[in-house]
Amino acid sequence: MARLLQDPPKLNPSEWYTANNMQRARTESQKSRSECMTAESWRLVDEIEKTTQKTQNDVNKKLEQRREEIKFWKQELDSKLEQIVHETETLLTLKNRLERALEGCKEPLVITQKCLLYRQRRVGIDLVHDEVEQELVKEAEVLQGIIALLGRTLEQTNEQISFVSPEDWIDFSNINVEKADKQRNNSLALKALIDGILSQTANDMRKQCEKVNTAFRNRVKEVKDAKHKLETLLAMVMDETASQEKNIAALKKAIADKEGPVKVAQTRLEARNHRPNVELCYDTVHSSLMSEVQEITKNIQRLKDALAQAQTELKGLSRRQLSLEEEIKVKENTLYIDDVLCMQMRESVCINNY
Repeated sequence: MARLLQDPPKLNPSEWYTANNMQRARTESQKSRSECMTAESWRLVDEIEKTTQKTQNDVNKKLEQRREEIKFWKQELDSKLEQIVHETETLLTLKNRLERALEGCKEPLVITQKCLLYRQRRVGIDLVHDEVEQELVKEAEVLQGIIALLGRTLEQTNEQISFVSPEDWIDFSNINVEKADKQRNNSLALKALIDGILSQTANDMRKQCEKVNTAFRNRVKEVKDAKHKLETLLAMVMDETASQEKNIAALKKAIADKEGPVKVAQTRLEARNHRPNVELCYDTVHSSLMSEVQEITKNIQRLKDALAQAQTELKGLSRRQLSLEEEIKVKENTLYIDDVLCMQMRESVCINNY
C-alpha cells in the first residue's frame, strides 16, 4: 500500500526540452510531408482531370462516329427491310396466284379424264383411237405437266419467302444488307419466272383446250354426217324391202294364177286319153296340150325360182336393215357421249389468267 502511494519518477529539464524539440521537429516534418503530399495531390488531380477530359473527348468522338455509323446502317437496314417487306408481299401475292392456278388445273384435268372414260363406252366401229382421243390424251399430259411445274414453282416460292423473312436478318448489318440484296434479286428473278410460267401455262391450256374442242366439233359433225348417210341408206333399204315384198306378193299371185290353166290342160289331156280305138292318137291337139302343160309348168317353176330369189333378197334386205339400225344406234351412242356428255361438260372449263 505504501508502494502504491509513492510519487512517479520525475524528468530533468534537459529531457523536457529534448522532448519538446522532438515534438516540434516531428510536427514540422509531418507538416512538410503533408504539404508535399497536398501539392502532389493537386498536381495529380489536375493531371487526371486533363487525362479524363482527353479520354472523354476521345470517347465522345468515337461514340459520335459509332452513332453515325449505326445511323447509316439503320437507314440501310430500314431501306432493305422496306424492300424485303415489299418483295415478301409480292411473293405472297405470287404464291396466291400459283395456288389459284394450281387449283384451276384440277377441274379441267378431271373433265378430260371423264371424257376419256366416257368415250370408252363407245361401241363397235366407233370405238376408235380418233383425233379427239389423241388430243384428249395430249390435254391430260399437258395438264399433268402444268400441275407438276406449278407445284415445283410453288415449293420454290415458299422457300424463297423463308429466305427473305425480315426476322431472319435483323441481327447483322453488313451481312444482311448483302443477303437482302441477293435475296431481293432472287425474288425479282423468281417473280419474272412465275409471271412467265403462269402466262405460258394458261396459253398452253387454252391452246390445247381449243384443239380438243375443235377435234370434238369435227368428230361430232363427222359422226352426224355418217349417221345421216346411214339413215338415208336405211330408208333406201326399207323402200326396197317394201318393193321386194310387193314383188314377192306379185310372184305368189302369178304362181297361183297359173295353177288354173295347168289343171285345165292336164284335165284335157286326161280326158283325151279315154278316146276309143284309132281316135286315141298323137294328133296336133295332143301335141299342143302337151306343149301347153310343159310351158305352163316351166313358167311356174321360173316364177317359183324368182320367188325363191326374191325371198333370199328380202332376207338380205332384212339383215341389212338390222345392221344399219344397229350402226345408227352406235352413232347415236357416240353422239350422246361426245356431243352431250363430253362437249356440254367441257363448256364449264374456264381457263383464267392468274
